[in-house]
Amino acid sequence: MDNTTTEVFFRAEPIAVESTSIPAQLYNRCRLLQSRCTNEHLFVPIRTMQYLAVVDNYEVIFVDSQAYTVSQGEGGRMIILSWFFKGGAGRDSLDQPIPMQIHYHHENGREAQRRIIVEFDKALIDLAQRMTEKGCDPKLKKVLPFPDS
Repeated sequence: MDNTTTEVFFRAEPIAVESTSIPAQLYNRCRLLQSRCTNEHLFVPIRTMQYLAVVDNYEVIFVDSQAYTVSQGEGGRMIILSWFFKGGAGRDSLDQPIPMQIHYHHENGREAQRRIIVEFDKALIDLAQRMTEKGCDPKLKKVLPFPDS
């Protein structure tokens, strides 16, 4: 019997896009924890912000876990911002920063980004400890476009 749960997220068109990088330690921790999951998505609760981060091979999405919406008969959470990266492409060592693009999908995205860069790393450390005890939750993500009304 399959115990997989599918979570639904909505992605509005980006308000702004910014090129930057994240510390190698943060990226490496994402990859390590994701490799311990049997599915392709790693769900990371950021309790201090009441956000949820979802990591896959190409992006990390950040959603406000308290904000629920319905569009075209489907319910889910809105993506506040997302990080898109090309993995370790172009880096010569594991301690080099990872280039990425941040897509801001909500007017609070920039404010959230300032906190996420610190709180997400703490949440990954907490999750690593829990994963050694319990394993990875069997969840998948489904991202749908959120049309402008």
